[in-house]
Amino acid sequence: MSIGSFETVDLRSDTVTRPGPGMRAAMAGAEVGDDLFGEDPTVRALEDRLAGLFGFSGALFTPSGVMANQIALQLLVGPGEELVCDAEAHILAHEEASPARYGGIQTRTVAAERGVVTAALLAGVVRRGNPYTLGTRAVEVEQTHTRAGGTVHPLDTLRAVRELTSGLGLSVHMDGARIWNAMAATGTSARAYGRTADSMSVCLSKGLGAPVGSVLLLPAESLPRAGKLRHGLGGGMRQSGILAAAGLYALDHHVERIAEDHANAALLAAGLRDAGFTVRPPETNIVLIEVPGADEVVARAAKEGVLVTAPGAETVRLVTHLDAGRQACRRALGVLTAVMTDVVGGARDTAASGRP
Repeated sequence: MSIGSFETVDLRSDTVTRPGPGMRAAMAGAEVGDDLFGEDPTVRALEDRLAGLFGFSGALFTPSGVMANQIALQLLVGPGEELVCDAEAHILAHEEASPARYGGIQTRTVAAERGVVTAALLAGVVRRGNPYTLGTRAVEVEQTHTRAGGTVHPLDTLRAVRELTSGLGLSVHMDGARIWNAMAATGTSARAYGRTADSMSVCLSKGLGAPVGSVLLLPAESLPRAGKLRHGLGGGMRQSGILAAAGLYALDHHVERIAEDHANAALLAAGLRDAGFTVRPPETNIVLIEVPGADEVVARAAKEGVLVTAPGAETVRLVTHLDAGRQACRRALGVLTAVMTDVVGGARDTAASGRP
């Protein structure tokens, strides 16, 4: 996509990527079957590969990460039971109240710094339960944490959470939509992360650049019920090996290159910080800038061919990905610096003049 004489730089999300020729060829050549009958060999190959990678005995391909998360939560927490998670968790802020709507799940939240849920925080919140008090059944953590700016739960933190919850008889679900970014940022293995949770969702259409899909990792004995929940939520697919093939291609070609996205995020953050703006130091591929008039920044940058979002009235978000290379990010940096400088200057002039 282009505007005028220059290419658009789309930094709204790492979901905007499009499959390249190699991925399209893999999709076109995929061997397929009816997945609802368990007969799609490419889907089975993707599920087996990810289950083995993260150390789970079972896996289920789903159309989206939201669906994978909601299936997992319903497996761990029954209607009228309690789940504890961060107050800004994706499952609460961006999943259409699905825990309550579809699972009848009560959520209880903690205000975690940078979205990182710790054992110390949980120890003061989880309830054992008795005939008169609702007890906690499971804990959810998000890796990386979207609304906090792509922050990473350290492995030691996840291990401490696992130790606490195991001692209390509680389960842990990890929303690992951007687990690939955490692995790239820390060098932690997939298997090490897998050991810290009872279930985990991993996304193929964010950092890995596939067009569709997530995979829910779980114990094999939970697969029959998970499959029924997927079907009931409208996620039963037929010849979905065409989509699974994109995920397999991404695993082969797009995992190691994620470090490039982190380097580009660091480039953007450093440049904007040098220009005088307040930028949260990015840990992975998400950059958050504190700036007044965020909606105006978004609108004016779009006219210059740079697409970003405003998750808050004074916050602009940039997300790097495989379709926005170094040159594109340098162009975005120039446009955003100019636009934000002008918007901030206008806001200051307005405040000084006392005009409403």
